[in-house]
Amino acid sequence: MSRLVSGPGATGGVVLVTGAAGLVGTQVCRELLARGRTVLALVHRVATLADADGPVHSPRLHILRGDVTREGLGLSAEDAALAEAADTVVHAAATTDFAAPQEVYDTLNVGGTRHVVGFATGTGARLVHVSTTYLCGRFENVAGPAATFTEAMLDEGQPFDNGYEESKSRAEAEVRRAGARGLDVAVVRPGIVCGHSRSGRLREYRNLYLVLKLITEGKLRTLPGRYGATLALAPIDLVTRVIADVVTTGVTGRTFHAVGADEITLRDVSDVLAEYPCFHVNTFVPTASFSPDQLGRRERLYYDRVGRDYTAYFDRTVRFGTTNVRLLLAETGGDLPASGPDLLRRLVDDCLRTGYLADGLPDVDTVVAAHAGAGTGGVR
Repeated sequence: MSRLVSGPGATGGVVLVTGAAGLVGTQVCRELLARGRTVLALVHRVATLADADGPVHSPRLHILRGDVTREGLGLSAEDAALAEAADTVVHAAATTDFAAPQEVYDTLNVGGTRHVVGFATGTGARLVHVSTTYLCGRFENVAGPAATFTEAMLDEGQPFDNGYEESKSRAEAEVRRAGARGLDVAVVRPGIVCGHSRSGRLREYRNLYLVLKLITEGKLRTLPGRYGATLALAPIDLVTRVIADVVTTGVTGRTFHAVGADEITLRDVSDVLAEYPCFHVNTFVPTASFSPDQLGRRERLYYDRVGRDYTAYFDRTVRFGTTNVRLLLAETGGDLPASGPDLLRRLVDDCLRTGYLADGLPDVDTVVAAHAGAGTGGVR
């Protein structure tokens, strides 16, 4: 049977990370290894971990194959014996696709969380659940424009714009119920995960990045939205740090919004894109006056296949409370990074450096195929 390796400088803690091959999961594994933890990386298909800095290697890194949609996390007997040594579980496995079939949300985002809760309950491990700030849904419909969705809130009667938001709310409710039954739990809610706060670097470009690509290439020229709408960007290094800080401090019973210090408006986004001569800049029009039927055939294809899934985020002015996360970072010697126009410039510059932007794809099918995950869209 395999044995866990702690190595020099290790604290002795063992952390099981689900979704370890995903964008957030991989960097969480790297950070926890750097902090001396032994990491059990639960993967479904990918056998190695790699982020924007390259492959992740350590004698304290153990790759386990499993499936959170199955009881016992789909682990073999040998891997299950290793996993039972974990004192903490970081649950980062989920689909982040806004247009996945309902069955995927039910089995992966909700059912997967239920199975992870069952595993943590059975082993006595603490659970750190990775959620999303955007389970706020249409909170403005309940509380009014520019209302603040706090870290303590969950079900405020808000309607949802897609199955992803609704599934993440249901999943977090599973975690809260487990906490009420005595399981030690903490929740981290990232905003829109984006590149590093200083370098702009990111391993892969999904979700908002795809919309930016289609906008700057002139494939989405008109979109419903309002220039005063706000986006809550979450640099990947902030998300990683908050999760790792929650793990290493041992805090339980609290929720943390991992978002940058500043909201960025759609006016800011348009102004930044206009600084780049190679880019097209789209026009946002009021939702009430927007009709896809007025778009040309090619643009209508892009809107129907991609743009439609993201337009709800161009019409919100919700703010996110950050009391808990600021206290956590103050305790560990950090602070929320700036996340306004300067961050967006760094993200755009990184995309230009890698050729992601200003390097057009030929048609909508190629765009969708290039950015869709293996069957279920983006998986964190």
